[in-house]
Amino acid sequence: MTLAEAIRWAPAEGVPVRGTVVLLPGRGEHPALYARLGTRLAFDGYRVTVPEADLPVKVSAGPGPVVLLGHDTGAVRALALAAHLPVDAVIASGLPLGGSTGWDDELDARTACPVHRALLDADDRFARGELHTPVTGPLAEPEVPVLVLHGEADKVAGPDAARAYAAKLPKSRFVLVGGGRHDVLNDVDHRSVAAEIVQFLEWRRAGTGTPALVRG
Repeated sequence: MTLAEAIRWAPAEGVPVRGTVVLLPGRGEHPALYARLGTRLAFDGYRVTVPEADLPVKVSAGPGPVVLLGHDTGAVRALALAAHLPVDAVIASGLPLGGSTGWDDELDARTACPVHRALLDADDRFARGELHTPVTGPLAEPEVPVLVLHGEADKVAGPDAARAYAAKLPKSRFVLVGGGRHDVLNDVDHRSVAAEIVQFLEWRRAGTGTPALVRG
């Protein structure tokens, strides 16, 4: 996959665009690491873009909701950008809140998914050791709906602080991924996490904060 291919995923020709997701990677990452998620969201009708590094993030209106999706420090950035960009919601994954709980192996701390571990281990563009860089400063608290995703077994930043942060927001949904590690978007349960994201995007399309499914 070339860098150009890695920064944009689009629905198949003839499939109406249901919304746009602007993806902001975290420490040490680059866009190609999100090919699996980008492909999945595109399959469900969502256009996924990754802004060029070191350039201002710009978004344009619809069709459908425009959502910022950030992981780690990308999530911190997404929350801050929501205050002055015309976006409909934010998805924040693996917020770097609190200190490390004593992990020694960065690869092990990031993910238990064997496919993603092999990808990181062989990737010469992946910047190793970046998770050692501390993150300081308070998080922005946007008015738009926020989905907070966090791994239960995240050794980089425990889930309690992320849950407490979500509870302070005016419109939030906190999802704890059982057994999930820090890179929850690329961990063992990445399919279920992607489904949670799609469901959240569909709620935004419907203008609701609750499931729009008919049961019974």
